[in-house]
Amino acid sequence: MALINTIREKSGVAVGAVAIGMLLFIVGGDLVGGRNRLFGRDEQMVGEVNGEKIELPEFTAALEQAKQNFTQQQGRPPDDQALSYLREQTWNQLLARRAYQPEFEKLGLQTSDDEIVDLVQGDNISPSLKQAFTDPKTGQFDKARLIDYLKNLDKLPPESQAAFRNFETSLRDFDRPLTKYNALLKNSVYVTAAEAKRFDEAQNAKASFRYLFVPYTSVSDSAVKPTDAQLQDYLDRHKGRYKVEDGRTIEYIVIPEVASKEDSATVRQSIDALAQQFRTAPNDSLFAKQNTDPEHPYNHAFLSPADLPEKLRQQLPLKTGEVYGPYAENGTYSVYKVEAAKAGTKPAARASHILIKPTADTPEAKAEAKAKAQDILNKIKAGADFATMARQFGSDGTKDQGGDLGWFDESRMVPAFSKAVFATSSAGLLPNLVETNFGYHIVKVTAPKTSQTYQLAAIVKAVQPSEATQNATYDRAQQLKADAPDLEAFRQLVTKDKTLQKQEAKYVDRNARSLGTIQNAREIVRWAYGYGPDGDKTSVGDVQLFDIGDQHILAALTETRDKGTATVASVKPELTAAVRNELKAKQIIAKLQGKTGSLEDLAKLAGSGAQVQTAEGVAQGQGTIPGVGYEPEAIGRAFGLKAGQKSTPIQGEQGVLVVEGTSVTPAAPGDVKALRTQLAQQRAQRQDGLIYEAIKAHAEVKDNRSKFF
Repeated sequence: MALINTIREKSGVAVGAVAIGMLLFIVGGDLVGGRNRLFGRDEQMVGEVNGEKIELPEFTAALEQAKQNFTQQQGRPPDDQALSYLREQTWNQLLARRAYQPEFEKLGLQTSDDEIVDLVQGDNISPSLKQAFTDPKTGQFDKARLIDYLKNLDKLPPESQAAFRNFETSLRDFDRPLTKYNALLKNSVYVTAAEAKRFDEAQNAKASFRYLFVPYTSVSDSAVKPTDAQLQDYLDRHKGRYKVEDGRTIEYIVIPEVASKEDSATVRQSIDALAQQFRTAPNDSLFAKQNTDPEHPYNHAFLSPADLPEKLRQQLPLKTGEVYGPYAENGTYSVYKVEAAKAGTKPAARASHILIKPTADTPEAKAEAKAKAQDILNKIKAGADFATMARQFGSDGTKDQGGDLGWFDESRMVPAFSKAVFATSSAGLLPNLVETNFGYHIVKVTAPKTSQTYQLAAIVKAVQPSEATQNATYDRAQQLKADAPDLEAFRQLVTKDKTLQKQEAKYVDRNARSLGTIQNAREIVRWAYGYGPDGDKTSVGDVQLFDIGDQHILAALTETRDKGTATVASVKPELTAAVRNELKAKQIIAKLQGKTGSLEDLAKLAGSGAQVQTAEGVAQGQGTIPGVGYEPEAIGRAFGLKAGQKSTPIQGEQGVLVVEGTSVTPAAPGDVKALRTQLAQQRAQRQDGLIYEAIKAHAEVKDNRSKFF
């Protein structure tokens, strides 16, 4: 909980004050935010649950309390990601209090004065208080400290006293009734003996069967053309599968601020001048500290070749006092001066390898892999190019680099490999194979071991867009906005200018904070839901320009989706695939229906792609046929067939199946009592979450958070 770390470092009354601050957060800030209606206008309504409003002052107060608790616990204020989480947490707390209250009232759930006393200072202390007054050293609840706090409550500041009274109110009105409500439902969980037996059978009874499988892919997609009427019919029959939340589809163009060639040339001139001064600088480290970017501070450590920048590895051995560079890498220019060199404790080497892995963990497979590796080694000894052979025969990620492993010290490789490489004092092909748990390696040492290390002073300058470039990018973005007053003009931009790329985010959630790969895009999402910077309602076809960090985003709202059942248009690709499979199933079943003969005979009738396979020991609860996929109906049919008996054609998930029974092995008699207990415990463990989701689903909730955040 938010203040536990602070609480554990305190004692006595101070502990109590901090603890109750934490408890204020638990109850959702009602004291501070209250249920006041001073700002009862609709524009102040963050949401509504069962007709009861959640207004902005109340939400803000609860959120501020959450932020304070986060800051005290983490030692820093919440960043954007944490703040997003705290907003969601605050919303859920306020929603829950309002959603549960009608249920409490229906059942007459109340909390007596005696219960409050028992929960605050009796034998059944509230878990929140117990945690707040637990000694961190012993892990034991310190009731004496709690009682001492209560005795001195009237001596605490008024806000601390009010916070505790607020905690007691929450305990009486919500926390305790919630515990009773959940307990009522949890205690209603019951598993019958019949349920336990069915579960046991589903898990432990096994069926073996042969089956004909005709995959839907055996029928060409082009041969089946679902109509819009068929798509609508399928949607009407499967509405439960296509429930959706509010969504907005946004097309957008990113105009990033990118350094120009002129910006790069300016940085290059600067780094060239610094390189010249670096050569004669009286204090290398001080000069580097004064001139490098803050993101690349001076490092006084001695580096082995394994840790040097790649550009410097190519210059080995390095000379003390020498300046290397400038080098252009990853949007930066860098220059290095070698301050000192000395022998280190960890030697480093560079090598390339070709790994031949056994196809199985058997003596035969290992012998085969070793023979193949030896043959490759012999060819390289006879003159074959190592890198070419690595690209042809290598079996790991280094093959595309000709087997190059780069520089490494002994600890970075498995012992057998390191021992072989570091045992040699010269570059060249190792004469023998190296065996490790990965397989057999042909090894070429490209740089023999060295213990030499180097101390570097580095100046690194990032190539950043200049003010002129930023202004030019801004002007371009503004011009694009002017050229795109509507959706049609927006879409024409990418046709006219091939340097622009249009992207799309489908059905963005109301509370989303990102848009595709764009982080911190909350302003765009709020605009798409009708809360733009100008206050106007956003409509489909509207285009708006946003500045986020170092990029400008030109966005267009192209589609809105309301909560409920999806439309055909919004899920057309998914519906088309499902209906297409239905139509394919009808075609395949028509070939098989009423036909007799063996599964092999039926396979011939079904045509190309049909296959006859055997499945051994499949459990009914498994639902999956190995090599086919999820096919619960076919497996269920197998349990009802006698040996040699065939099912009618089954329209499955992956294709059409005909199942022929082989055998069914019933489950051995299980401990029904133990199974009932196990299943009841599993169900009970899920109850809290399921109860909350059910309560929330049946509450009438209006969520206006996107209007404010």
